Amino acid sequence: MQRPVICTSPTTTPLAGQCRPDETCLHLRVTADGCVSRRSFFRLGTAALAGSGLLGQIRLHADELKKQGRSCILVWLAGGPSQMETWDPKPGTPNGGQTKAISTKVSGVQIAEYWPKLAGSLDRWGLIRSMTNKEGAHERATYQLHTGRRPTGSLKFPNIGSVVAEQLGRRDAELPNFVSIGNTIGSGFLGVHSQPFIVHKAGALPDNVAQSVPKDHLERRLAMLHEQNAQFALAGAKNLAEEQQGLYAQATRMVLSPKLKAFQLEGESEKTREAYGHSAFGQGLLVARRLVESGVPFVEVQRGGWDNHQEIFKAMPKMAGEVDQGIWALAADLHQRGLLERNLVLCMGEFGRTPKVNARAGRDHWPKTFSVLLSGAGIRGGRVIGKTTPDGSDVAEQPVSVEDLFQTICAAIGLDAGTTLEAPNGRPIKIVDGGRLITGLFS
Repeated sequence: MQRPVICTSPTTTPLAGQCRPDETCLHLRVTADGCVSRRSFFRLGTAALAGSGLLGQIRLHADELKKQGRSCILVWLAGGPSQMETWDPKPGTPNGGQTKAISTKVSGVQIAEYWPKLAGSLDRWGLIRSMTNKEGAHERATYQLHTGRRPTGSLKFPNIGSVVAEQLGRRDAELPNFVSIGNTIGSGFLGVHSQPFIVHKAGALPDNVAQSVPKDHLERRLAMLHEQNAQFALAGAKNLAEEQQGLYAQATRMVLSPKLKAFQLEGESEKTREAYGHSAFGQGLLVARRLVESGVPFVEVQRGGWDNHQEIFKAMPKMAGEVDQGIWALAADLHQRGLLERNLVLCMGEFGRTPKVNARAGRDHWPKTFSVLLSGAGIRGGRVIGKTTPDGSDVAEQPVSVEDLFQTICAAIGLDAGTTLEAPNGRPIKIVDGGRLITGLFS
């Protein structure tokens, strides 16, 4: 009987001599002679993995995942995009409104007319149509879709970006491990080292990073600060002093690093910039590509304006046009550069919108049904998960919870969702509490 093992070669073939004839190799990247593809890996199922002891082996390879440069780009559509005007249209029904459907590159699958570029490349994307939740207020739902938890009590849970930064990032990295182009949920109990680095203007250097004094002057100033912090620590504030020293060290590495140019677009061709679109959002996605290419494990890019309580059909062409152009270019660019296989791209908002059009020609908050797009990191393009009822009011097949989505995010980028993080009170907190892997996206 063959013994299953995990091959962690970062190349496209197993390490020489690592897989013996009596072993079944589960190669985590691509299919090679004697190896099982990553997609086949997911088809085995978590029960089989647990029974074979392979889950324990996976947990031993966090350092290898860091070397492979796994990352995630979250495209956040703030306000709650309408599922019917995005990727689950209901044309010809009383709830469908004015939105028409268009065919896609995936046979039998249609999306809203405002997304022609996505329609032509849907074979590169997975689509969840049956997301369902109970949080219908912006702040609470935004929190939950960033942390995987409902807001409860005084404990602040970390943004999934902060978790990725903590697990896959490096404390000595020259660039922040979590960059958000636009404000987002913070790092919660994980603290300042995993806090998102906020960028307000895509394509320009972040505020206050320009080096104003020569390097030797800067180093002398930092040495003086270190002495002051040492005295502060002796006075009983050791934790605060160490935290501040760490932040200054991180800022110094970034200011002095040649990788800082990843925030700028001067090195990009006009053709590439045109492909992403000249909107602030499109250029933000291009910066996101540059950042993950430079080793940043998590980047969030936001596009607001989706809280369409009125005149939704007038607003959609511009809003969807920018996002359609941008995410099409991002997936294509990552693929062309050989980065899509190890980078997950997510596109979503905090909830959907009411199936019925209101008296102001808009749609209101509706967490009961909404949609999510995913690409890269082993996601099989063209897969459609779940189905809503003909009137769009409920999930008809395969409901997907927020916890299911977070289990899938972790699996795609190689995180063990069962890993425990320690809260300030010593309480162990799992990265994801509950939920199941959406296996259909990988097989």
